[in-house]
Amino acid sequence: MMKKILLIIFIAVFYINAKAQTTDTKIYDVNANAENDIAAAVKKAKAENKNVLLQAGGNWCSWCIEFNKFSQANGSIDSLINKCFVVYHLNYSKENMNNKIFAKYGYPQRFGFPVFIILDENGNRIHTQNSEYLEQGRSYNQKKVYEFLLQWTPQAMDASLYK
Repeated sequence: MMKKILLIIFIAVFYINAKAQTTDTKIYDVNANAENDIAAAVKKAKAENKNVLLQAGGNWCSWCIEFNKFSQANGSIDSLINKCFVVYHLNYSKENMNNKIFAKYGYPQRFGFPVFIILDENGNRIHTQNSEYLEQGRSYNQKKVYEFLLQWTPQAMDASLYK
């Protein structure tokens, strides 16, 4: 009986520690000056012929953290993001709601979090994506995420392809 109790305690402690480690991930800076950071991301995107991918959410958002892990762990998605986008994690939290920035981009928080905002190399919003359509089970669908990103690359937006 004592062995069973110790085993249960061990499993509970392991589970609590594992859960704490997953929630300690901080990809959003609540103190960041989003306006300045996005301007820098746009400048970098223009210099590198990329678009800007704003991942709006917060460190409190398990789906936001999951998307970050998912996209980095998937080689084709990570490569596409690195090749075609400058990524910025736009914070939305009780400490800093970035109301001015969210208003500028048409209140994308109405879709829930994370929400993805695509800016062209000049900083113009060209798309807002509700992440719910990219989900599968407790993570994201590789094909849907890849296709979403592919549709908003600078190459896909090249007007000469459609003449």
